[in-house]
Amino acid sequence: MSDKVVLHGYFRSSAAFRVRIALNLKGIAYESRTYQLRKGEQHASRYLELNPQGLVPALEIDGEVLTQSVSIVEYLDETRPQPPLQPPGAAARARCRALAHLISCDVHPLNNLRVLQYLRGNLGVAETREREWYFHWLTAGFDALEALLEPLRGPFCWGDRPGLADICLIPQVFNARHWSFDMSPYARIRSVFDHAMRLPEFAQAAPDRQPDAHA
Repeated sequence: MSDKVVLHGYFRSSAAFRVRIALNLKGIAYESRTYQLRKGEQHASRYLELNPQGLVPALEIDGEVLTQSVSIVEYLDETRPQPPLQPPGAAARARCRALAHLISCDVHPLNNLRVLQYLRGNLGVAETREREWYFHWLTAGFDALEALLEPLRGPFCWGDRPGLADICLIPQVFNARHWSFDMSPYARIRSVFDHAMRLPEFAQAAPDRQPDAHA
C-alpha cells in the first residue's frame, strides 16, 4: 500500500477546495494532480478509471480512491480524528452537518460549472440570465444560512474552531466574490470567512495558491 496521498482536483473547484482545507487542517501532506475542467480533462479515460463520474475531487489515500468531497472530509475525520471537524454530541453534529449540507447539497450543485455550461451551451441561456440564476440560488442559500448562524456564538460556524460547515462555506464565499455577488447583507457569513482566512490551513488552500492557478 502506498503512503502517498494524491488529490486530483482543479484550482477553482469548490469541492476540491473543501478537501484541500480538510487535508491542511489534519496536517496531511499530499500531491496535487490537476485537470482543466473547462477543457474537459476530467473526462479522459485515465481519470474516469479513478472516478467514473468524471468529477473532481478524487483522493487517493490509504490504498483507497475516494470521491465526493463531503464524504472525503468525513473519512478524514473518522480515520484521523484530531483535530475534530465536528462537535461532540449527536444533536450538535446533526446541526453542524445541516449547515454544511445547505451549501454542499442545496446551493453548490445548482451553481457549479457543469450546470452553468449546460444552461449556456445546451439551453442557450444568455449571460445575464445565467447570472440571475446563479444569484437567485446563492441568495436563497445565504439568506437561510445567515439566519441559522446569527444566534450561534464563536468565530466559526459552530464554536471556536473550524469544522465541516466552515470547510463547505469558505469556497462558496470565494465563488460569490468571483461573481461579484453583494455580500454586504451577510455580516455573520463575512465574519466567519474573515476568521477562517486568517488561518494558514484555509489561506494555503485558496484557489490562487494552487499550482494550476496560473497555468
